Amino acid sequence: VQLVESGGDSVQAGGSLRLSCVVTGYTYSVYCMGWFRQAPGKEREGVASIYGGDYTGDDNTYYADSVKDRFTISQDTARNTTYLQMDNLKPEDTGMYYCAADRYNLQLARSYSHWGRGTQVTVS
Repeated sequence: VQLVESGGDSVQAGGSLRLSCVVTGYTYSVYCMGWFRQAPGKEREGVASIYGGDYTGDDNTYYADSVKDRFTISQDTARNTTYLQMDNLKPEDTGMYYCAADRYNLQLARSYSHWGRGTQVTVS
């Protein structure tokens, strides 16, 4: 299983970015994808997760309180890609962003089985 993130960049506060995560080699048709971030000197924290494919109803997406109403997670199963749309970015959103995959609906727990290498987001 391989996860590759992209889309990180340096932006000004109030700006937007869209992160992408492409998954290859995963054998399950339904799985959970999560986005996490880690700032220097801090623990990795869950940002958003989505379970079950293209349907993005309220009952299968989860967000950290700090990003609700600013970030949106979505999934394109045909492209094996999960997105994180980030709007109204703040300096405290700065960090390395990682995507993760697991067979089970782990929501924002850090026990996902598979992880990407991360993409850097810097907000100034």
